[in-house]
Amino acid sequence: MDNIKCLICNNNTEPVFSTRVLHKYDVAYHRCSCCGFMQTDTPYWLDEAYSSAITSMDIGLVYRNLVYSPQVEHVIKSSFDYNKKFFDYAGGYGLFVRIMRDKGFDFYWDDKYCDNLFAQYFTLNELPDGQKFEGVTAFEIFEHLVNPLEEIEKLFSYADSIIFSTELIPHKTIKSYNDWWYFAPEGGQHIAFYTEKSFAVIAEKFGCTFYTNGKDLHILTKKRLAKNPLAFTKRTTWDKIVDRLTGILQRTKNNNPVPVYLPSKIGQDVQYIRNIVHKEN
Repeated sequence: MDNIKCLICNNNTEPVFSTRVLHKYDVAYHRCSCCGFMQTDTPYWLDEAYSSAITSMDIGLVYRNLVYSPQVEHVIKSSFDYNKKFFDYAGGYGLFVRIMRDKGFDFYWDDKYCDNLFAQYFTLNELPDGQKFEGVTAFEIFEHLVNPLEEIEKLFSYADSIIFSTELIPHKTIKSYNDWWYFAPEGGQHIAFYTEKSFAVIAEKFGCTFYTNGKDLHILTKKRLAKNPLAFTKRTTWDKIVDRLTGILQRTKNNNPVPVYLPSKIGQDVQYIRNIVHKEN
């Protein structure tokens, strides 16, 4: 196998295993000897893999939205300006945008591969060119990137903070695609796999800070944050209860409550869409 340079740090990689992608193409998976990033051979099969934007194996789509929406809500309220606009990049069917708007956040959608079923009229196209956002979200996108650094640079053109999900490579010996479910060669869309060290390299390249829950939810941000906004996902249930009670007592003491509730945008969004539909007809 030819030597392939790491897409993150440009160091040498070593082949780890080969397997069949899309049940037909023999593809090698390579691991960087420096940052641990893994990548496939140059992915010549992507047109075929994306003949359907959401593969039949992606049965976690609804689950991700249910799990990540309250976590992102916490992150935004604790560390960012929740009254500003947010952007869900490659937002699939628009379910996450709809959920976050239902929670009161001003979220917008874009996805060049997928039909917008749930967030029509709340898309990037509705906003002025060059619109800047308080934060951009990108769920289950990084593992699809042919050129991760180029795509991350694009994400930073929208906002100074990227809140995203991708599974970190587990701390165990990997010799086969069977050693980690996330390789998913049957679908052919997962071609890039990250470690905390590879994200540290990325953060250094972009002059930002990397935060993680150590598993699947992460932040790259150029803002100065007081603490890791994802630390709460690592804590025990008892720790969370103590933190919650402490927060309530502190807010009562200071008589300066931290906002914990935003009115849903459902009502105003329905009226907004109704006005557009009436104008079109």
